[in-house]
Amino acid sequence: MKLALFDVDFTLTRKETLIAFYAFLVRKHPAYLRHLPKAAASGGLYQLGMIKEKETKEMFLAFLQDMPMERLDALCEEFLEKRLIPLLYADGLEKIAELKEKGYTIILTSASPEFYITKLKTICQADLVMGTRFQVKEGRFTGIMEGENNKGAEKVLRLYTALEGQDVDYAESYMFSDSMSDEPLLKIVGKPFLINYRKRNPKYPVLFWR
Repeated sequence: MKLALFDVDFTLTRKETLIAFYAFLVRKHPAYLRHLPKAAASGGLYQLGMIKEKETKEMFLAFLQDMPMERLDALCEEFLEKRLIPLLYADGLEKIAELKEKGYTIILTSASPEFYITKLKTICQADLVMGTRFQVKEGRFTGIMEGENNKGAEKVLRLYTALEGQDVDYAESYMFSDSMSDEPLLKIVGKPFLINYRKRNPKYPVLFWR
């Protein structure tokens, strides 16, 4: 098995998907604007080092607490069609199609919430989509993160767990990411690439996607 691993935010999409999701909901239901101060505070507290990423995301998504999953899923479907698909880079989709044709197993792995990231599975021809997971209790979204934020070393752990027992040729596998935060994954494959990376002296080859 040869893998083609793709980060999502700023790798396959031109914007951060969680912010886009919130903006989509605000346009649909302006009452969600009242959550904006808390959402902004979550980012500020994280930047100041006062809370960790897990707490940041739980705080940001607090406005969805107790929402029936049936309703949340419907909102995510609408978000996919109206906002998420238009954010995708055409070049990224072409690379996915190219590698899919060559027999690669396509895996999307993102720190963004799994409840909407998984909606990209069909449009991206993905065999597996992994995001940050959140608990569901009695059919309702709790807003509590399940496990760890799917970032950095956690992406490697999730990948190894998902593919346990599979014969994977990592030397012939690809990883595409916009950020060095994904180096734990970039360094385990033989074909790592950075996307739209503009810092000097990049450690890995850079591709520019539009």
